[in-house]
Formats: sequence, structure tokens, C-alpha cells
Amino acid sequence: MTQARTKRVRDLVDGVLLLDKPVGFSSNDALIKAKRVLNAKKAGHTGTLDPFATGLLPLCFGEATKFSQDLLEADKAYDTTVHLGQTTDTGDTEGEVIDSRDVNVTLEQIHVVLERFRGPIAQVPPMYSALKRDGKPLYEYARAGITLEREARNVIIHKLELISYQAPFLKLSVTCSKGTYIRVLGQDIGEALGCGAHLNALRRTQVGALTTEHMITLDELVAHQAPHSLLSPVDALLSSFPAVQLNAELAKRFLNGQRLALGKEAIAVPAQQGRVRVYLDDKLLGTAHLGEYSILAPERLIAFVAQ
Repeated sequence: MTQARTKRVRDLVDGVLLLDKPVGFSSNDALIKAKRVLNAKKAGHTGTLDPFATGLLPLCFGEATKFSQDLLEADKAYDTTVHLGQTTDTGDTEGEVIDSRDVNVTLEQIHVVLERFRGPIAQVPPMYSALKRDGKPLYEYARAGITLEREARNVIIHKLELISYQAPFLKLSVTCSKGTYIRVLGQDIGEALGCGAHLNALRRTQVGALTTEHMITLDELVAHQAPHSLLSPVDALLSSFPAVQLNAELAKRFLNGQRLALGKEAIAVPAQQGRVRVYLDDKLLGTAHLGEYSILAPERLIAFVAQ
């Protein structure tokens, strides 16, 4: 008789890990490794980084996964190196070169072209992407040699700055809205310059209010004697929202899902309506919507606080 395998008991881990994703790892690969090191029961990431890309990948554990959607919607910032003169089928270094052209580009031409890509622009999503058609990712069609029509999407390039230019490499700093493909941006800039291009390097430096300041590598996580101490608190995901402090009685009602009329209570409220993070002392209770007449409507609640 074969002996039954003992199921691994996972820990209830809550928090956010600001990971510096290495080259060659998919976002899911990085998540699986971090989850294993932390022995966490529940985990998720906040939007993918391509395997060839590096930089900030916020990983959410436990209760933090309830708020990961907020970072999916957030603006992102990147540093990227565009290789002019070569076009690849994937738009990055992982693809095959499908076109090569001479690079005769001046700094003046670069500045003129970059101006065209600032502000609202339309992008056609790449075939090598995780967008799905009929339940199948586009990259599966691409690998089979099939190219499908894709509708252009509206995105916003908030900032597009030239860091340096040493032909054929164009280094750029980009801040953009959700859904922006930096690979496509690099390709489109190359086409506008008349020479084609692909991304040689891509590093994410910011997601919403989260920056690279407290990032750690997978190697640092693995080597640390107390890896759980490297986690940021759950509310690191919510730092852009105003805070509301409740007393014990109101906190109990809030955690039961009740709407609270804070205008009738001795509770300080932000001047503007909208999403807020709610606390009892230093404990995050969850998020809520602060509406007209200071009505506080619960949205997502932290389960472990209520226990």
C-alpha cells in the first residue's frame, strides 16, 4: 500500500510584498516562489510583468488580496530601453527579429516624435499578450502563426521623457494609465521614427502610490531568517485614500456591514466624498465609500479584525 501524502498546512499570512521581479520569471512564477517561502495560504499579484521585464511587482497575501484590484486600475511608471532599427515578432528581446532598418535619427526628431505620444493615445494590443479571444489568450494564436484583428484601446501617457540616446538605444521614462503596453509604445515610436524598434529592457518603478523604495529580491526573501517581517501592512495598498477613524461602537457596526451616518457622530471626516480607508485605532477595518451627508457605506472588510 502506498502511504497517503500529508497535505501541507499553510499559514494565514496578511500583507504586501514589494518584489523586485527578476528577468526570466513570469509574474505567476514569482508569486508561487514567494508564496512557498512565506508558506502563505492565499496569495495573488496585482497585474503581470512580462518575463523579460524587471522591477516592482506587488504581491498580496491573505486579506491584502481583497484590495489588489485597486492596483490593477492604478497608473504605472517604467524605465525602458528601446532598440531602434530592429523589429521583433513579440516587440521585445524574447522574439525573433522580423525586420531590420538603418537608424538615422537625430535628437530633434526624437523630441518631435515623443511629443506625439504624450497624453491620450490609441494602442492596438499585441498578439503576444494575455488578452483572450474565445477563451484563449492571444499569445496562443500568435504561437500558432495566427494573427487576429484587434481593436485599438484608448490609454493615457502621462509622462514620456527622454533619459538618453546612444544609437541605436533610446532610454525613456514613462508614466501611463492602466492597460498601456510599453512594448507597443516602443514599437510605435520606432515606426514614427521610420526605423522600427523593439524593447531591449523594461523596468517597472511605480504602481499607484507604491515605489521601489522598499523592494526586495527573491534571493533576499529566500535568505532572510524572518521573511514575514519583510511584508508591508495591508493598508500599504490604500495609502492614497483618506483615513477615517471610528470608535469601538461604530467599528462594530461597520464590521457588521451597516451604513453609518457620521454626520451625527463626533467623527472627523474628509472634506471630499469618495473611497476611504477605515480604522479602529491602528487597525485597518476595510474600505468604504463616504457619500453625501457623511454616510459611510462599507465596501471591503478585513475578516481577521472581526474575529
